[in-house]
Amino acid sequence: MSFEATCDDLGLARTLDSLSKFEDQDLRNVALDLISALRAFPDMRKLPSPNGRRNLLDDLSSLNYVISSDAFDIDNFIPLLKAIWNKETDEIVWDRVYTVLIEATPPPKPAPIPDQTPHSHTTGSFVNSSEQRKYTDAVLRQELGSIYIGVPGFFDAFFHNVDGLEETAGIILQRCKHGDDALYNDKTGWRDWPKNAQEKDVLKWFIRMFSQVQKLASDCMPDMKPRTVLAQPSQPLQGSVAKRKLDVAIAKDDGGTDRTLSHWSHVLVPGELKSSPELDTVSNTWRDLGRYVREVFSAQDTRRFVLGFTLCGPIMRIWEFDRIGAIASPQFDINKDPRQLISTLLGFLMMNDEQLGFDPSIMWSPDGEKFIQILRNDRPERLILDKLMKPSSCVAGRATTCWKAHVDDIVKTPIVIKDSWQYPEREEEGEILQDIGKQEVVNVARYYHHQTVHVQGKVDDVRNNVRKGLDVTKASNWRQARSQATDHRDLAKRGGMRRTSNLGQKRSSSCTDQYLPPSKRSCSSSPVRRNDLSLQNRVHRRVCVRDYGKSIYKASSRAALLNALEACVEGYESLHTKAGILQADISTGNLLINEDEDNHSWPAFLIDLDLAIKEDRERASGARGKTGTRAFMAIGLLLGEKHSFWHDLESFFWVLFWICIHYDGPGKFIGPTDFDCWNYDEDQKLANSKRGIVADEVDFDNIMDRYFTPYYRPLTPYVNKLRRVIFPGGARRKSGDRGLYSQMRDILHIASKDPAVLGIHD
Repeated sequence: MSFEATCDDLGLARTLDSLSKFEDQDLRNVALDLISALRAFPDMRKLPSPNGRRNLLDDLSSLNYVISSDAFDIDNFIPLLKAIWNKETDEIVWDRVYTVLIEATPPPKPAPIPDQTPHSHTTGSFVNSSEQRKYTDAVLRQELGSIYIGVPGFFDAFFHNVDGLEETAGIILQRCKHGDDALYNDKTGWRDWPKNAQEKDVLKWFIRMFSQVQKLASDCMPDMKPRTVLAQPSQPLQGSVAKRKLDVAIAKDDGGTDRTLSHWSHVLVPGELKSSPELDTVSNTWRDLGRYVREVFSAQDTRRFVLGFTLCGPIMRIWEFDRIGAIASPQFDINKDPRQLISTLLGFLMMNDEQLGFDPSIMWSPDGEKFIQILRNDRPERLILDKLMKPSSCVAGRATTCWKAHVDDIVKTPIVIKDSWQYPEREEEGEILQDIGKQEVVNVARYYHHQTVHVQGKVDDVRNNVRKGLDVTKASNWRQARSQATDHRDLAKRGGMRRTSNLGQKRSSSCTDQYLPPSKRSCSSSPVRRNDLSLQNRVHRRVCVRDYGKSIYKASSRAALLNALEACVEGYESLHTKAGILQADISTGNLLINEDEDNHSWPAFLIDLDLAIKEDRERASGARGKTGTRAFMAIGLLLGEKHSFWHDLESFFWVLFWICIHYDGPGKFIGPTDFDCWNYDEDQKLANSKRGIVADEVDFDNIMDRYFTPYYRPLTPYVNKLRRVIFPGGARRKSGDRGLYSQMRDILHIASKDPAVLGIHD
């Protein structure tokens, strides 16, 4: 390869150290020669593209244009060159190839409408999903965004407040070195460390090591917290939608012996094991850990962040995942830095709940009640959390979590508490609710209280509180991560690259392709990220409302469902016409019904104004992205139109359509269907699918006959009537008509009186 020839021409040794002495153009020439060699492989047309092109050869062809561009950071190629020169395994080499292609030739992002915040795609927007890895991994990749490793000061930031850690670690290290059969030897490293570092052998060693540290620590600290190693890589843990396994974790020790009952709620610190040290810097390793972290967040409703670790051969890193992504410590070799290993394991043993990432503003009373304390009208109030209503199901994002609660007073006033992590640029939902409460808006959850959560006397945000002010611009992969997130639109124009689907996203073969219009063009749904990635932030906000209900798909009858939808349309109209606000996230989870006679909430109402926007807005909020529920998004929004009220009314249609397909009775979910792909498909493909479904009345009737459950089949004529008014002539609306409100309400009202819907037979 030309690397050797270039070394000879420059009078340099044929070693990897010479790469640092290459001029930029020399590196580009080596990269171009390497791409030519790869393109010559006969199977390039058979290998899949990571960016949605026809095959890997298309990506490599596009890369020729990219390498010659000033926008390309040639340093991205060095890990691949090193892997080839060192004759690494095929797995590592191909991972490096795919990493270069993903970072260098992603699909160009469409420019956002100037006055509209771009949509982003997260795992938190899944509805009735199977959550199979082949679908979720691509979305999780987008959600986590840029991951920063080698962040200086990481260990001190998260471990320095653990009382007695360093002193105890020093004592334990000395004991590990003591005796003829010492646990640690300065020359050979840890005793019994498996030389081949196979995962199963490393796992056995790790369990023993953890137990030994725990035993030695207990001699110094008798009140050590009860924690254990959870090691069952072949046994799925309970508490996830799809079957999920993990390599290893430090978990709560409840004294039980049946590990088959292990639950994601027990996991405190998840870990990922790999046999090769080279896999420490492979992004798939990081995202494997991220997949575990998502399950931890979903099962533990009071988590602010999650710590974890990777152990690739003897190379270890500590990780922190939060609502804007993930960062990691510098790597260290456990056999060369024994004190760092002991300090890490001991820290995980000694940390209190707050240090492990649990929210200290949510407390426990001596009698076992979970509560929060608020200051309302200058008076303190205690709100008792009765039950979890909606868990968070993402890592990075708003991470909305809701609890049913009550005021700790004589009447036990019912309250709903909602926590979420918002971009600081967005207007606070609590302030919006306060404002609309003065404008006689109906059928929208009513305001009780709002606040920004504080931890340790400071605003609870990610950058300054959770991450302790760590500077990701000092990360060892800062340049590479920044390059990965750079907008490549101009580069795509120069290189003539096609617009393609989202990077790495696989498609469900079960989607109803027969209803799609003939189109193969698609565009990315990723949010447009600014170059100042280090400035990304989210703030922990809390809102309390006075209305409580259940999700609309749990309505006790078909008529109750229709009446609730009618009331929610009325609520949306009231919010729009009286307050000038568009709710902007109509979904099954944001339309609630109240069928409890003792509950004085609205009979049916809208919740969640996190994404609400003012109709007369002049510009976007400045937030980097917003997440809606993709399955219910209007076709026009998927195509990038400015958000208008008729888009949300279309979402009401998709909510009813979805319920009729996925439920065969009140709250009776039938399992994932052919429409599961709507949770994962990129914008253009999803828009095409929806257009194909509503375009032709005969086709739409066939779809309803095929997919509507027996319970909801009586609604088919009325769902079709809604289709006609929302999609006149089978086409999406491109302008507003406020008469649409009354048309939709009339159809829903008439449907609720139909004897067939009521189940009345002659």
